Amino acid sequence: MIAWHSPIAVPVGKVHGANAFCVTNDNGVVLISRDGERWGWPGGRPEGNESWEQTLRREILEETCSIVGDARLLGFCRGVCLTGPEEGLVLVRSIWRAEVELMSWEPRFEIAQRRVVPAAELMSHFSMEEGFEPIYHRALAEARLM
Repeated sequence: MIAWHSPIAVPVGKVHGANAFCVTNDNGVVLISRDGERWGWPGGRPEGNESWEQTLRREILEETCSIVGDARLLGFCRGVCLTGPEEGLVLVRSIWRAEVELMSWEPRFEIAQRRVVPAAELMSHFSMEEGFEPIYHRALAEARLM
């Protein structure tokens, strides 16, 4: 079970990281892929005592070889595990729009590929995980990419 929360107050739960729609100065959106078939937004989990924004900036650099300039917190998604060994676990992730400057592509971590697509064509390239579509649509609207 997952829900969207405004950026005004952090919902209760375990900090689970940050994701962002990364936008270039010519209104391109940076997508990443591990396999060259499914393309998504960059993000990841915090290391140590990182803040939400520190996690965002590090993950964007690691996964997209981009430097974050301005970053705007769009909101949070909060998920509750309903079954399995993590039943009851509540995870919270921050969602951002980040203005980025692309550096040369030198993948060093788990991401094998990067592409930049025009914002107007984003939906024809972006892969949404089943069940998370409402969160993606809300984030896209908040980022003014829809």
